[in-house]
Amino acid sequence: MGPAEHDALAAREQLFHQRVRESLICTLLFISLYLLCHFIITHFKKHTDFAEVHNDEDAAVNRIALALCTFTLAVSLGAVLLLPFSIISNEVLLCFPHSYYMRWLNGSLIHGLWNLVFLFSNLSLIFLMPFAYFFTESEGFAGSKKGIMARVYETSVVLLLLALLVLGMVWVASALVDRHVASRESLHALWQCHLPYLYSCLSLLGVLLLLLCTPLGLSTMFTVTGKLLVKPQLLEDLDEQLNCTRFEEASVSRRISAGRASCWLSLDMALLQKQLLALRSKRHTLELRCRASPWQRNVGYPLAMLGLLVLTGISVLVVCFHVLELLLDEAAMPQGTQATALGQVSFSMLGSFGAALQVILIFYLMLCSVVGFYSSPLFTCLLPRHQDTPLPKIIGNCVSLLVLSSALPVFSRTLGITRFDLLGHFGRFNWLGNFYLIFLYNVAFATLTALCLTREVTWAMRAELLRALGLHKLPLPVTPSWPLRQPC
Repeated sequence: MGPAEHDALAAREQLFHQRVRESLICTLLFISLYLLCHFIITHFKKHTDFAEVHNDEDAAVNRIALALCTFTLAVSLGAVLLLPFSIISNEVLLCFPHSYYMRWLNGSLIHGLWNLVFLFSNLSLIFLMPFAYFFTESEGFAGSKKGIMARVYETSVVLLLLALLVLGMVWVASALVDRHVASRESLHALWQCHLPYLYSCLSLLGVLLLLLCTPLGLSTMFTVTGKLLVKPQLLEDLDEQLNCTRFEEASVSRRISAGRASCWLSLDMALLQKQLLALRSKRHTLELRCRASPWQRNVGYPLAMLGLLVLTGISVLVVCFHVLELLLDEAAMPQGTQATALGQVSFSMLGSFGAALQVILIFYLMLCSVVGFYSSPLFTCLLPRHQDTPLPKIIGNCVSLLVLSSALPVFSRTLGITRFDLLGHFGRFNWLGNFYLIFLYNVAFATLTALCLTREVTWAMRAELLRALGLHKLPLPVTPSWPLRQPC
């Protein structure tokens, strides 16, 4: 064996070991995400849907659907971590370019993760989640032997018919646009051109959903944080709330006792029992909040509000700066630059600090988009509840989170939150090269965020000032004119 053949054999062996190492890392990462998502879904699922007391077959079907939901949620979480992990990896390679312990972190691994997330997100959105929903609704064909396989056959037929329906609609829409689509050669063009255009439109819908949910979430975060944290005594009187709750609890308890003595209807008693449990839970929560230390009361709340204000202000400033950058530099477009190898240059003008700020902003915007999604009147009914979320609602939540998370890398790059180039198929959407669409998207985001913040903060400051001055007892409208709907 000559030196050239020996070097080629060593290179192939090194490439093989690198592929095995990357596959092992991807597998370990996915297993970790899957276990985490399993605990999250178990926290919300309704146990009666999976009990084998009434029907063992239904319980098994629900467990299979739950496993598919867990897989989809793991893919969603992977899509959320995709861009921050890539940015952090680039900065780590810049700081430790020749470290032996960082040899596993390379561009091939990052590209592989992007491609895997894109593949599994499409698989979950197009096949797994529809299969999980129809699988739980199926009962098998009439006259066939009952069992899980009968449900699998029925679900497969329904999915096949649905796929033919969707392809037929795409074919008709393509025929309306292109007159030559009726030729036989256009079937290949449908697969090569029209279906990528269709998925590009779906990705655009996901980014538009983020455009609507994120500004609402940015303004709602202040209200949500105010409910979770203990406010200072100037803004909240917990003792008065606790006393009122105790009086209401005692009143309901007396009504229940009187109802038992006079033999009230069971429906009225059930409503009173439910109200009593809610009051006890509220009293327990207020008692815990009353035990909060002065540091939590006087320092934690102002710092949290200040942090939200700073992150929101930085996000809006970054988007406004990106709007000006779009007018002056073509490289600011999501498809305007070539992909740079990892570990060569920082993707922030501020170096590692700027990269850390980008990661924080990405996570913050994703959190705000989720909060805004569940706060909007259209999707409030999907809000999961502890140990009381049925399986169809879990499927709906997984699909919604997958749509939001898979659009997050494109959303962050479109707004200029990061300059990290979109890898894999994420950067090949046709509408990313449209300057007018990208420019209007940035302007719309900044405008909607400013409007939502102005309205929310104005009403919140007015309400808090009226409560602090004791004027909230007067007949004044101290709440916004568009209150959030209660969950269904």
